[in-house]
Amino acid sequence: MEADMTAVEKRKMRRFALQLPLTLTAAAGESLESRATTLDISSHGVCFSCDCEMKPDSDIEFILTLPAEVTMTESIDVHCRGTVVRVGGEGTDGKFAIAVAINSYEFVPADETEFVGYSSVEGSGL
Repeated sequence: MEADMTAVEKRKMRRFALQLPLTLTAAAGESLESRATTLDISSHGVCFSCDCEMKPDSDIEFILTLPAEVTMTESIDVHCRGTVVRVGGEGTDGKFAIAVAINSYEFVPADETEFVGYSSVEGSGL
């Protein structure tokens, strides 16, 4: 008997397979600066590849850089706060796949260093 190989998609929002630069700025209440690359992204979450292991339910902050090719204008940094929802095992490259629910975000042009505050994700168009 053949196993049913059709997977049921449980995500509410469509994910896009985009490899974008991401910088982790804080995790579990501690400051850090670690580079990562997105594997996919949606309006409410992101999955990225990172060399630091994280625990589910950890709060993190990160900066996602949207390049000019995506924004069709200038590069824009998106400062995000989120919660780790899943951690994939260490791959052959020594990196972990970290899935994060985005709780709030703020768009900031890449040439600016300060941002005003965060916007809630619920009902947003991110």
